[in-house]
Amino acid sequence: MNAALRLRDLPLGFRVGLTGVLGAIVLGLWASLSHLEEHHRNRDGQPGVSVDDLVGAYHGLDNPAPLVVALERGHPETQPAANRRLLLSWLRSDKVGENFDNPDLGDSAPAEVLARDCLACHARKATSGEGIGQKLPLEYWDDVEKVAFSRKLDATPEAILITSTHTHALSMAVLSCVLMFLAWSTRFAPRLKSGLALLLGLGLACDFAGWWLARESASFIWLVIVGGGAWAVGALLACLLALAELWLPRRG
Repeated sequence: MNAALRLRDLPLGFRVGLTGVLGAIVLGLWASLSHLEEHHRNRDGQPGVSVDDLVGAYHGLDNPAPLVVALERGHPETQPAANRRLLLSWLRSDKVGENFDNPDLGDSAPAEVLARDCLACHARKATSGEGIGQKLPLEYWDDVEKVAFSRKLDATPEAILITSTHTHALSMAVLSCVLMFLAWSTRFAPRLKSGLALLLGLGLACDFAGWWLARESASFIWLVIVGGGAWAVGALLACLLALAELWLPRRG
């Protein structure tokens, strides 16, 4: 690259225009991150964006309710079989919240069954259970709600993933090339600029590879997380280097 090719040497009007373009790119990065958060959050029923949200989107998620898991493995051992069947039937229904303490169910209401069979250990002030009542209380609906719902998420259909890959891979690859060129046309150390290019190129490749590999194994979701994060950091740094070069005083 010709050492004389520096963004600072461009005419004033060109530098002003390029500053506006870089500002738009930074705004676009913010909007993309906001869109990702809005698109993926709460998929797993929990606030915010979690790893499970992303696993659900790219791989699919099938996590049974913790209360179902405990009951199916025979906990508590002293629970009558009829009560266990009643609770499992309730947890697998579509009226988990409505029927928790339904007065029409009388002694068969799940709240009553849990009180009889579980609160000896799972109450906050219980003296049995080695303190499990403090960690996992089951006294009220707010407690039970946290462990009563299964989470099943279907992965994004392949046709939609193909369309999204087609749209984003091409546009983001072109943007990455532009940002690499702009960053290289600055006064900063070649190692810094090469590292930035590595973040952009390798991050982008890992991100899109993760989209598809995660369909086979949820562990590949970390390619999406790490790759996407690396690309975003690289893109922001490239914009900052270019903006600095545009407006810092010329070197003597």
